Amino acid sequence: MSEIDMSQSSQFLKSPKNSPLVPDLSPLEHLMDQDVTPRQLCSVLAKMFQVQQTEVALLRLDHGLLQFIYPDELRTAGSIPISSSSIAAHTAISKKSEIFNNFARVKHASIFETVKLGVSEGIDTSEPLPIQKLMSAPVVDENHRVLGVIQISRKGSDSSFAGADFSREDLHELELAAGILAGSTVMRES
Repeated sequence: MSEIDMSQSSQFLKSPKNSPLVPDLSPLEHLMDQDVTPRQLCSVLAKMFQVQQTEVALLRLDHGLLQFIYPDELRTAGSIPISSSSIAAHTAISKKSEIFNNFARVKHASIFETVKLGVSEGIDTSEPLPIQKLMSAPVVDENHRVLGVIQISRKGSDSSFAGADFSREDLHELELAAGILAGSTVMRES
């Protein structure tokens, strides 16, 4: 597990563009100038991290509850109290990003993994696969207030079928994306 304090994340947003250490976030930045849906945001994020769209989750914090705003199928599946021991709640409370490349071994509520995802995107979802690898980052506004959490996962029948481990560079890219999402109306609507 790797943690990074998001209260210092603004320094990452001031890095010069075209630096080899700064990923190309222009597709995500371009969306911020438009009226976008959670699906559009998560589609761009899926491409950035080379995962399926159903491996991206976006949760908004509202009155002490993390509510899924993407994937669509999880919007009605319930919410996560920030007082719970879930990874998403821990991310929101600690304001720290984390990587779990052995997520299947981490104690977590797997109820959301049993929901068939991708139906609304026309993806064949015959059997939901468990999350094997996960990155979780808080979406924090300019006043250091948590707006929500973004999670990128890799799913598979076991870890060897879930793709490469997430790296610290991947986590850094997710933190930059979370900083951009903090300015999105998607994260502020209730």
